[in-house]
Amino acid sequence: MKMLKILALLALVLGVSACSSSKFKTYNGPEVTRVVVWKDARKMRLYHHDKVLEEYEINLGFAPSGHKNFEGDGRTPEGRYLIDRRNPNSRFHLSLGISYPNVRDIAAARVAGKDPGGDIFIHGRPNPLKRDEDWNWGCIAVSNREMEWIYAMVRNGTVIDIYP
Repeated sequence: MKMLKILALLALVLGVSACSSSKFKTYNGPEVTRVVVWKDARKMRLYHHDKVLEEYEINLGFAPSGHKNFEGDGRTPEGRYLIDRRNPNSRFHLSLGISYPNVRDIAAARVAGKDPGGDIFIHGRPNPLKRDEDWNWGCIAVSNREMEWIYAMVRNGTVIDIYP
């Protein structure tokens, strides 16, 4: 009888774990060679050379117009950057770091007597069921499910171009 209970418990544990879905996906398709963001259109595309692989609706910083000038301005940077880091434990589900600030960004902020800030990411949402208006501090937000695939597809070193 005790053995039967143990087997039933083991079957239950294995069944529950088989039903769970990992946030870490495996992608075996074409390499993402470039990420492009159009802030005005609130769109982000992943490209393999000239071919669009995926397109996403995005949310931006709470003050989306214009280039990010300094920490706390709520703007999303504009220009060419790289995906330079990954955070599997982000408080926004998963996140990919963007190499802001670059040398120009730092120099412009210093001229203004400000700190350029940093920690700009592509990330998921703290509330996965709500698609908010522009709400973050300058990042690019997508749904958590979309972020799982973006995280799997985009590698460190990938170019990201962010347009107004």
